[in-house]
Amino acid sequence: MPEPLVLNPADTVAILTERGIAPAGHKIARVDIAPGAAVTKYGQTIGYATESIAAGDHVHGHNCAFGEHGRDYRPGAGLAAAQAALERHRGPALVFDGYHRAGGQVGTRNFIALVATVNCSATVIRRAAEELRIEGALVPYPNIDGVVAFAHGTGCGMADTGPGWIALQRVLTGHAGHPNVGAALFVGLGCEVMQIARMKGELGQAARFHGLTIQDNGGTRATIEAIKARVRAMLPQVNDIRRAPAPASALKIGLQCGGSDGFSGITANPALGVACDMLATQGASVVLSETPEIYGAERLLLDRAASPAIAEKLLERLRWWEDYAARNGASLDNNPSPGNKAGGLTTILEKSLGAVAKAGATPLNAVLDYAEPITAPGLNFMDTPGYDPVSATGQIAGGAQLIVFTTGRGSAFGSKPAPTIKLATNDALFAAMSDDMDLNCGDILSRGVPLESKAREIVDLILATASGRATRSEDLGLGDHEFVPWQIGAVV
Repeated sequence: MPEPLVLNPADTVAILTERGIAPAGHKIARVDIAPGAAVTKYGQTIGYATESIAAGDHVHGHNCAFGEHGRDYRPGAGLAAAQAALERHRGPALVFDGYHRAGGQVGTRNFIALVATVNCSATVIRRAAEELRIEGALVPYPNIDGVVAFAHGTGCGMADTGPGWIALQRVLTGHAGHPNVGAALFVGLGCEVMQIARMKGELGQAARFHGLTIQDNGGTRATIEAIKARVRAMLPQVNDIRRAPAPASALKIGLQCGGSDGFSGITANPALGVACDMLATQGASVVLSETPEIYGAERLLLDRAASPAIAEKLLERLRWWEDYAARNGASLDNNPSPGNKAGGLTTILEKSLGAVAKAGATPLNAVLDYAEPITAPGLNFMDTPGYDPVSATGQIAGGAQLIVFTTGRGSAFGSKPAPTIKLATNDALFAAMSDDMDLNCGDILSRGVPLESKAREIVDLILATASGRATRSEDLGLGDHEFVPWQIGAVV
């Protein structure tokens, strides 16, 4: 059996790379650990021993628990090193073939979007999209990737101001005005809080955005027919576009991890982090999110915050989450999930340290509210829940044209209008779910593939996908049900 993997000389645990006294990805003690003593991995505290642990013992939830993590924050202390990382990865200009939109946006796909302003119009947009597919309406239009229905369960019974309204408004307008959308049709009931006129006013590009309501069109069946007629009228113009070269600086990429395991922070996440550094040097934007899943590792981001204001905004969001969890009788250590724990992750501190690796090593240039437009090049952080569909919905609303999603346990996730690229953290998963995985990162351990080499593979895959190569999730038809706006605030 191979020697367990030691990530840092100061670590008190090592990682099993094959099944031994525990499954692969789990931890064993390198030394005797006394009750109450810190358990360390990545050179950082990931928990505390709840009983005596002998060298060689399995270390997991039965003898290791969440506890207070270090808060000796030094915002900007690592900024010089982060800027050096940016310089280290500079290389030749990278390009992809995308759809150039008015205003300078560049799309990686070309969809027509049907956007429900309220749950009452969810059925009509879904039915219209399905009937258009069955009728073969898009067959003569090869440059259109599909008609996608963005349906949700809110839009009324809510305040017409405040965080909840702002978040939903950003999500709906962000999807309608997304660079991967050639034209959009807002569909409402007519009497809801989230009014179409107000939405179109926020967008300010009347030629590209249309709207109708069920009440004005005479009911459900009449509205379905009206939607189909509008879409058929849009098809020739939306189809009249061709891909053309665009610089990598036009890319905005959302970073996700789901079904993480003990290898996530060792293979796929750090490889994606290096790929993000390579893209950041090109002026692309990469967007880390899932605030509850950086908890305990926030210092690694604060150290490279580009300004004190950026650091303070990240800290404010973390304080909000601590309060939010406490008010609802929860702890941020409710995460990891059962699947994460089966994969070897014991506490949120351990999971977060692995999750932050996706962000690479370059400066943190912006902290964004949920679904806020992404404008800063390089590394951004967006405040979102850890629930993948809600988080990715926010990133896409902010303008991300691609999502890169690492997984160790396996994921059947997809997204529209921005496609999802899935990276497997281990060989076993890649073999077991080959139809769902776009790239295997398990060979970083099994075959000694260097992180830099794997990062270049990831960058090449991102550029190919941005240029039109279909992802596994697209081939499987995933993405129609992963549009989940974050519902913040009171339901009234």
